Amino acid sequence: MTLPALQNTGVFYRRILSQFPQDISLAFAYGSGVFKQQGTSQGQMEKNMLDFVFAVDDPVTWHTMNLLQNRKHYSILKLVGPTKISSIQNDHGASVYYNTLVPVDGRLIKYGVISTDSLIDDLMHWKTMYVAGRLHKPVKMLVQSENGKLRAALVSNLKSAVTASFLMLPESFTEEDLFLQIAGLSYAGDFRMVIGEDKSKVVNIVRDNIQHFRILYSNILRDCSQVVYKPAQGQLEVDKSPEGQFIQLLALPRTLQQRITKLVDPPGKNRDVEEILLQVAQDPDCGAVVQQGISSIVKSSSITQSIKGIATAGLWKSVSYSSKKLMKMWKGWRRKPSVSQLS
Repeated sequence: MTLPALQNTGVFYRRILSQFPQDISLAFAYGSGVFKQQGTSQGQMEKNMLDFVFAVDDPVTWHTMNLLQNRKHYSILKLVGPTKISSIQNDHGASVYYNTLVPVDGRLIKYGVISTDSLIDDLMHWKTMYVAGRLHKPVKMLVQSENGKLRAALVSNLKSAVTASFLMLPESFTEEDLFLQIAGLSYAGDFRMVIGEDKSKVVNIVRDNIQHFRILYSNILRDCSQVVYKPAQGQLEVDKSPEGQFIQLLALPRTLQQRITKLVDPPGKNRDVEEILLQVAQDPDCGAVVQQGISSIVKSSSITQSIKGIATAGLWKSVSYSSKKLMKMWKGWRRKPSVSQLS
């Protein structure tokens, strides 16, 4: 199965990609500079920074070539060379190396580099949920290689997002409820949602992009035996029996199962994972336990990646980037809708 993509990449995105080494297995653009969000005008959108992620098979070779082509994109870390940069990328934070506030073709961009193997690991197992979480939401897919493992992992990540959301939703809910839950997964536990991000971000992402979410998830929902999906009505009903929830828990990514086990199993007991998940499936607070497990993954990766970002961006760019985030948060507060507007 090929991941559904937005086909109109346009000359603009191809021009940006052409300025980087071409050995890329996956490239996508995401965020408020790419997709219109509620409360943002077209003019504001065109001023927002464009966010990219590039997955590469060989980070050392890629950074070697990029340092030759785009040395100015890097902070003072360019002095340590491509091998050390790749080590910083792979061994710290969420295994992503970001260069930010880079001027390209009249726009500011931020791009993260991740190894293809690390990306597959995150998509399959939610080790950090850092890039996997971005791919729960609509993205503009620019490059997608024929790597079968990567393609399978992209679909597996979407299925995991649906399964985790089912566990946190009631028995009956709307498409919008599901998409809000999915879009919020990668923000659960993210310390930047306390300071530095617009609090209404999840609603803003979903409200103007329902059709993009449908493109991503409709086939998965139709094929899922755990749910009754009525696309014409935009309604879903999920199996909330202990047996149904146990099947869903068993389908969750490995890291999330481990976090849930750690939350529920007292130290020293060392019970079998399936035994613990069976207990959770029968717990009225099953959804809350899953939410806590996700939060624990996101919290640790968001903190460590942000600390790494200070080094990879450099101090001046870090301060500048953070101030832009705080300004967006302030604007979000000012235009926060009332309860009546949300209903």
